[in-house]
Amino acid sequence: FTAVKLSSLRRHLKTHSDEKRHVCHLCPKAFRTATLLHNHVNTHTGNKPHKCSECGTAFVTRGELSRHRRYKHTLEKPFKCTICEYSSVEASKMRRHVRSHTGERPYPCDQCSYASKDAYKLKRHMLTHTGEKRYECYVCQARFTQSGTMKIHMLQKHGENVPKHQCPHCSTLLSRKSDLGVHLRNLHSYMEEAVKCRDCEAAFHERYAFLQHRKTHRNEKRFKCAQCSCTCNQ
Repeated sequence: FTAVKLSSLRRHLKTHSDEKRHVCHLCPKAFRTATLLHNHVNTHTGNKPHKCSECGTAFVTRGELSRHRRYKHTLEKPFKCTICEYSSVEASKMRRHVRSHTGERPYPCDQCSYASKDAYKLKRHMLTHTGEKRYECYVCQARFTQSGTMKIHMLQKHGENVPKHQCPHCSTLLSRKSDLGVHLRNLHSYMEEAVKCRDCEAAFHERYAFLQHRKTHRNEKRFKCAQCSCTCNQ
């Protein structure tokens, strides 16, 4: 890799680093760059700044918009296999396809002989070793190792009576996707200026976390008499 600008070289060098200093305030994920973090936070808040000029559909990242244009409008498939007639809209899909010719499986499991063509399938496989059930049904609290299994459970066990949209950060259930977007923006979006608690030194960049913290002060008797043991909440 070569670059004209030093800033471009520095940005490129970050792709080789495992350091992830930019941490999401809504989930445990961390990212190498502020741009990647910003795109990730948009998936929480529902903010979609990149809009298609032809149909008006909006996307979280510029890459998603580019893929949309190729799939829906230009039908361009710039990534072509040199071995067969296969071509793809996305470079990542082409890399996976080429492995079907070479037999390469670059993502091995460190606990058994399994190896995968892509990182996502390896992550899904690792759950068979850990037994972790990270997906929870918000109706009956049954837990599952894969999101697809949970969705099948929801359809088979709970049917159409289940509210369609659940906030991924709290227990709020909403009937419309637009309401979920409003809820995410109002309660779970990152605020540049922290909200400070008037009763202690705590400060929060998320309104939901602030409101949850305020509940801890309810009926708290913070005012103590200097002459006796009397305490009051006002």
